[in-house]
Amino acid sequence: MFPAGYERAPLPPARPDGPVTATAAEESAKSPQKPVEPKGTSRAKARDPWFDNAKYMTIVLVGIGHAWEPLRNDSRTAEALYFVLYTFHMPAFIIISGYLSRTFEGRPGQLKRLITGIAVPYLVFEIAYTFFMRWADDPERPFTLLSPGYALWFLVALFIWRLTAPFWKVLRWPVPIALGIAALATTGPGVGGELNLQRVLQFLPFFVLGLRLRPEHFEQLRRRGARLATLPVFAVSLFFAYWAVPRMNKEWFLRNNAAQELGVPWWVGPVMTLALFGCALVLTACFYAWIPHRHTWFTVLGAGTICAYLLHVYPIQMSRLFDWYDLPWVDSPLGRVVVTVLAATMMTVLCAPLVVRAFRFVMEPKMTWAFRTDAVDQARKRQQAGK
Repeated sequence: MFPAGYERAPLPPARPDGPVTATAAEESAKSPQKPVEPKGTSRAKARDPWFDNAKYMTIVLVGIGHAWEPLRNDSRTAEALYFVLYTFHMPAFIIISGYLSRTFEGRPGQLKRLITGIAVPYLVFEIAYTFFMRWADDPERPFTLLSPGYALWFLVALFIWRLTAPFWKVLRWPVPIALGIAALATTGPGVGGELNLQRVLQFLPFFVLGLRLRPEHFEQLRRRGARLATLPVFAVSLFFAYWAVPRMNKEWFLRNNAAQELGVPWWVGPVMTLALFGCALVLTACFYAWIPHRHTWFTVLGAGTICAYLLHVYPIQMSRLFDWYDLPWVDSPLGRVVVTVLAATMMTVLCAPLVVRAFRFVMEPKMTWAFRTDAVDQARKRQQAGK
């Protein structure tokens, strides 16, 4: 995920409970005051391990979902698992992205990070993906920045969502308005050609919901009762997905088409928008309930999700273009388990700090040469250096 940053104002010093006496005031004046810890220190940048754990686990589900796609055609059970996973894995990913964007206000430093952390990686990897596909599949593949390659639509969406974050924070009913926009998008067959706007608009409510969440909302999921309640929910979801496999178009989960493009009347689009939003929230909450709140062996991997997301595209595409799924052992229950384990392992390796450091020059370039010096930011840095 791509957090906007943890900028948090320091709390004011605690006041004594009783009246301040002259002696206490004199002692306070004589004793050296501990300076307020500036932003940028280790305390201000303390990371909640739950969010790093959640980022890692959601990016693993993204990789597994992409690896499962060719496996679902010959197995109704595999298709049902695919339905359940695609109901919540991207919403869970996007809600956390929205939550980590709560501090975005459009300040110069944040806009710089938006360019260097999202726009530049999109440009670089869109070019790289075009050349990769020309080598592996289509030598005549056109180059265009307006049609994101496989999975790169999320960078376009995150760029747009984060730019609009200040707007959503001033509205009284942001989530219902975002849901209305998503529902309207499903009624317009002309939406979605450029920048994959159908997905941008249909997934928008989850990002806006993340902007509105607070730590106490996640605390509700820490209780043991919440975890126990998830078990029957997942069981019912699997049963319903198994029933829905021959009756429902899986394209609804991708949110990439209007209702008319899926062969149904326009009014089905808003209905499915609300239904899928509700189902996604329930399953996302169930998934969040099982994420550990303590430091684990994979907590450190949560910082490398952007790296895994952008790099996993290539082995996933190679597995399809070079017919790896046609190997005899893949088309079996054990083969599907092996593919799942391999996908999770791949995402874990791509999140590793060593891989992140190797690709930092393109994932998070400094690009100081491209920006004007911010006088306020420079003054803040000098003040912190003086302390």
